[in-house]
Amino acid sequence: MLEYSKDNDVALFTIDDGKANAVGYAFIEAVNAALDRATSDAKAVVMTGRAGVFSGGFDLKEISKGPDAAVELVTAGARLLLRVLSHPQPVVAACSGHAIAAGAFLLLGADTRIGAEGNFRIGLNETAIGMALPVFGLTLARERLSKRHLTSAVVQAKLYDPEGAKDAGFLDEVVAPGALLDTTMAAAKTLASLPSEAYAANKLATRQAAIDTIAASLNVP
Repeated sequence: MLEYSKDNDVALFTIDDGKANAVGYAFIEAVNAALDRATSDAKAVVMTGRAGVFSGGFDLKEISKGPDAAVELVTAGARLLLRVLSHPQPVVAACSGHAIAAGAFLLLGADTRIGAEGNFRIGLNETAIGMALPVFGLTLARERLSKRHLTSAVVQAKLYDPEGAKDAGFLDEVVAPGALLDTTMAAAKTLASLPSEAYAANKLATRQAAIDTIAASLNVP
C-alpha cells in the first residue's frame, strides 16, 4: 500500500494499492504510520501515487456497506486530512494522475502541490454522485481553492485537467510526467532547509481557523 523511503531530509511516501489508491482503512493507517515516522525521521514529506493515479477517493466498497459504515470511514478520512493540513513539517504532493474527491482533498491539505501533465481528472465530484460536502470538505475548499472556481468546483462538481486544476487551486505547478518526482523532491528539499520551528509556527498560525473548524466538526480536542 505505501512504500516509505528517504532522500536526505525528505521522506517519500509512494502509495500504490494496485487499483485506484482508494482511501480506505488500510490507506489511512499507512499514511498515519508514515507521518509518525517522518516526524522523527525527516524534515519534509512528499506524497505521491503510481503513474496515472494519485487517489480515486474514498473506498466505495466500504461506503456501500451502508450509512453507518460510510460515516465511519469518511470521519476517519477527515481526521487524516486534518492531520495532513496541520502537520508541522512541509508536506508536498506529487500528483501523479487522477485525484478525485478524497484524493483532491489530500491535495488541498498539502502545502505545495505539483502535478503531472496528462489526460487526468482532478476535483470534487460529490454533487454529481448525490453527496453534500461535510464541514471538512467545504473548509478545505474555501481555504485553498480560488474564489473564482468555488461554485464550479464545489457546487457544480467540475473536474479539471491538470492545467485547469492549477488555475482552480488544486495544484501549484504542472510538469512533464518524467520530471514530476525530481521537481517535487527538489521543492521539498528547499522547504526542508527552512527553520523547522518557524515553518511549523507560521503554517499553523496561517491555517488555525480552518484547523479549528474541522477539528470542532470532528470533536477533536
